[in-house]
Amino acid sequence: MLKKYLYILGTFALFACDSLVGEDTNIDPNNPTTAPYSNVLTGAEVGNIILQTGETARRSGIFSGYYTGIDRQYEGFNSYTVTTSDFDNIWDDAFVNTLRNAKVTQALAEEEGIQGVTIGITQVLQALALGTSTSLYGDIPFDEAGDIEFENPEYEDQLVVYDKLQMLLDDAIVNLNTGTGLPTSGSDIYFDGNNVSWLEVAYTLKARYYMHAKDYANALASAQQGISNLESSMMAPHGTAEDDSNLTYQLFDVQSRGSDIVVSDFVISLMNPDGAINPNPMMYRGNAKTDETGRYNYYFISDEIGYQPNTNPDGWAAQDASAPIVTYEENLLIIAEASFRTGGFDDGLTALNEYRAFMNGGGYMIADPADVTYEAYVEADFQSGGIENPDGISQDDALLREILEERYVTLFGQIEGFNDTRRTYNESVVRVPVQPNTGDDLPQRFIYPQSEIDRNSSTPDPIPGIFEPTPVNQ
Repeated sequence: MLKKYLYILGTFALFACDSLVGEDTNIDPNNPTTAPYSNVLTGAEVGNIILQTGETARRSGIFSGYYTGIDRQYEGFNSYTVTTSDFDNIWDDAFVNTLRNAKVTQALAEEEGIQGVTIGITQVLQALALGTSTSLYGDIPFDEAGDIEFENPEYEDQLVVYDKLQMLLDDAIVNLNTGTGLPTSGSDIYFDGNNVSWLEVAYTLKARYYMHAKDYANALASAQQGISNLESSMMAPHGTAEDDSNLTYQLFDVQSRGSDIVVSDFVISLMNPDGAINPNPMMYRGNAKTDETGRYNYYFISDEIGYQPNTNPDGWAAQDASAPIVTYEENLLIIAEASFRTGGFDDGLTALNEYRAFMNGGGYMIADPADVTYEAYVEADFQSGGIENPDGISQDDALLREILEERYVTLFGQIEGFNDTRRTYNESVVRVPVQPNTGDDLPQRFIYPQSEIDRNSSTPDPIPGIFEPTPVNQ
């Protein structure tokens, strides 16, 4: 694995956020102990923003049908003609910029006698980096990952990694529950040390990873202790300076890469209420109880090239728009799906309607209330011929299909959309029907980077291909 680690991130440029890190931040990778733990903590959290909302999310979005790559590197991803070197930098986003920084923060805090909440925060950040990585790559280093003394960190089976993630988050919860050992004010850019919000994020992450493993009972139990309001969502903070702008804004507005990557016609067809310009109006998910006009306008704009994320003020990708990482809306939809899968139709419908009530009040969007309608569904809506079952599938399948589709549009642009498309890939009746861009198969994983192949003799050999499911999805 890499021998040289970046302990503090100083700029975003396209992938960093300079103003989130103090001017006195140490950036010498060979002398990390000259930086206080608080500065390294900020670096880990900035690294996590890059990992969760930058290139990893966009490439996941191409593989899950959110985006269409039309030129340069994105065209290659769109046709699934990727090489190992394409993944070098985004592997580092996880294992160096986030995980390594989080581990260094923990060590430095412990050296200063700081325990409790600060340690719990670093453990949640580690779980985010490792959980995202195992979901995308499959087997990964875990116990030895991010520790510089291990030049060839051992890879561990993905299913074992998911078990260890739950234990890591359990440890984080114990530390966060102490309420003591708060980080230095301003160093935690998500919640400024609010242990209650961090606790809820930890439980939602447990639920997320149980969902990956299809352990729906434990997912439900964890989500019921998860994020309980919008204010406790983990959001990437952004501002109006060029170097701390929303990363999607930077790509589409500053970098003007909209000529390389656009929002897919598939997503637009699901969301655009205007049948005259909807690429496939038969796919529109609105009905007598659902009006997607507000959400569509919040998400998207169009130009001569195609559809783009909305970078206008008050848009989803506005310059200063906070970007979703772990959210209240995800937690509500985990409860909806897990309630159905464990408790049946009535439980699932009740939970879905709780989410719809949230959305009917504006939800996570900035939208004109006149353009927002999400009325409660009733059982008849899912019976054969009902507004959510025009094709006459079973009532249960119709409800699950709607929950999965709601997850898909709610999680637009996030890595979890790719995790869902693979988790439900074999549920042909209910899964969101994302079609391959080319050939007959959807991508099933990211491939290991060339930097890891060259430097870590523990890297799996042969390298699994992009269409080979990870163990949890086999």
